[in-house]
Amino acid sequence: MLTIKDLSVSIGGKELICGLNLRIEDGQVHAIMGPNGAGKSTLARALAGHPSLKVGGSIKIDSEELAGEPADVRSRKGLFLAFQNPEEVEGVKLSSLVRKAVAAREGPANDLDSMVAMHEELSKYAKELGLDESFISRELNVGFSGGEKKRAEAIQMVALKPKVVVLDEIDSGLDVDGIRLISKMISKMRDGKRCFLIITHYPRILKYVKPDRVHILSKGKITRSGTEELAHEIEEKGYANPEGGADAADA
Repeated sequence: MLTIKDLSVSIGGKELICGLNLRIEDGQVHAIMGPNGAGKSTLARALAGHPSLKVGGSIKIDSEELAGEPADVRSRKGLFLAFQNPEEVEGVKLSSLVRKAVAAREGPANDLDSMVAMHEELSKYAKELGLDESFISRELNVGFSGGEKKRAEAIQMVALKPKVVVLDEIDSGLDVDGIRLISKMISKMRDGKRCFLIITHYPRILKYVKPDRVHILSKGKITRSGTEELAHEIEEKGYANPEGGADAADA
């Protein structure tokens, strides 16, 4: 369960998120939509603990407070962020990154059987995402297409089995087949043990991953909340449509 109370985020003295409140129960998928500059990616970075941001308010996974904790602590407590623009990391294989991340959470598994089992697991995820199993042995995001970078994020997501999954525009750079495959991975993880926050410009991915709630973020605040129909309304009428519908307090 993710609970955000009175979240404020600023950088360089400029406030980008203003008193945001949100609660996502285990098993739920919430989507946040909004125009460019609304604060969507800032929200994602604030949840993950980006050090350049000044953050106030409360961020909790279950009853554990994350505000003030560094990014690695938040990750170990179960938060995962799929980046909008994943960085290239030369010299580090995707499989090595995942193995070390899992070890940081669960303890090292140095025996050969465990390492072989993880390699087989990652190979399986790659195939489910339409990739050759050799993909996991490539340097992280180096030479990857935009769609391959997003699939690499999905492999990390499913391998780490986080409690709270934050997906910052996971659908950008993906073709229709890519969106369907990643959506299928997300749906497989909807087992009631974790919650999801999908940040997106467009409702394409929401056709495959049915959200429990949709929120509109504008100028750092949630201005509307509703059902999946709200996403389709935005697609038809755009964000300039006068505010209305469910109050953000219902989030």
